[in-house]
Amino acid sequence: RTSRGLDAGLPPPAALWQAPRVAKARQLSVEQVTQLVNEATQKPLLSFLGQPVVNILQLNMSLDALKDK
Repeated sequence: RTSRGLDAGLPPPAALWQAPRVAKARQLSVEQVTQLVNEATQKPLLSFLGQPVVNILQLNMSLDALKDK
């Protein structure tokens, strides 16, 4: 958790559920956002310990980088 009490990561299905809203807000395609979500998804070090999570900071930085192009 971050200092503000927010999770730094989301399960991939939760992030993908928000992809259409994020795509619309950022004037991107859902496919672009989905690709970035997949790229920001981190697998657990050991497959039997934990679930994959989307690194929200990495995702936001990637989304911001598209805006700057």
